[in-house]
Amino acid sequence: MRNVVIIGSGCAGLTAALYSARANLRPLVIRGVEAGGQLSLTTLVENYPGFPKGVQGPELIQLMQEQAAHFGAEFKEGDVTRADLSKQPFVVELGNERIETRTLIVASGASAKMLGLESERKLLGHGVSTCATCDGYFFRGKPVVVVGGGDTAAEESLFLTRYATEVTVIHRRDQLRASRIMQDRMLRNEKIKFIWNSVVTDVYLKSHDGSKTSVPGVFAAGDVQDRVYRQAVTAAGSGCMAAMDAERFLEAEP
Repeated sequence: MRNVVIIGSGCAGLTAALYSARANLRPLVIRGVEAGGQLSLTTLVENYPGFPKGVQGPELIQLMQEQAAHFGAEFKEGDVTRADLSKQPFVVELGNERIETRTLIVASGASAKMLGLESERKLLGHGVSTCATCDGYFFRGKPVVVVGGGDTAAEESLFLTRYATEVTVIHRRDQLRASRIMQDRMLRNEKIKFIWNSVVTDVYLKSHDGSKTSVPGVFAAGDVQDRVYRQAVTAAGSGCMAAMDAERFLEAEP
């Protein structure tokens, strides 16, 4: 079983790997589909401290990875297909491979689709789901948002009321497109609330008190939780915070 698994290999993930490796936690970094994050696709980076003439994005990522590896961080190719955060140890799945870990740092960076949001795909499996039946149990005792107004959205919303404290349906129109019977069921359900004439423009992983999330032992770093700054240097800083928070969490365990 791992002490720390880090999802993502951009500035935040690699900095988290460096700090947790120096704490002798031997972190495992899952590099992801877009290994190296956005910097791996960037040419000259002129605003990262320590490089007065600038540095190529891929070179900076390579240097950060080498530094983390020097202190014992391990790297694994692949992308997380599922994560079970309902109990400890957490289970992270890469296809048919299962990895157990005591703590998880989500530094999956920025990518996109489905609703057309840059942040949507990076949170898939970490609060964003496309299947209420598959994942509804993991949201028990939590508020949930469903986007859409058709029959599928209606079915998913009604199903989620079994687990969620509240289901908020966001729809871009002022009335639902679902069948009348489904609409009636939704409107009668006290757990379902509506936000009309609205379009989701972004999704963020909300962190509390540093990098902590609503799940003890799960921490967020980088663009996945930064709605304001979104810079390489701030991503690195939040990676440091996540690693230190994970270390303190492990130290506090009985």
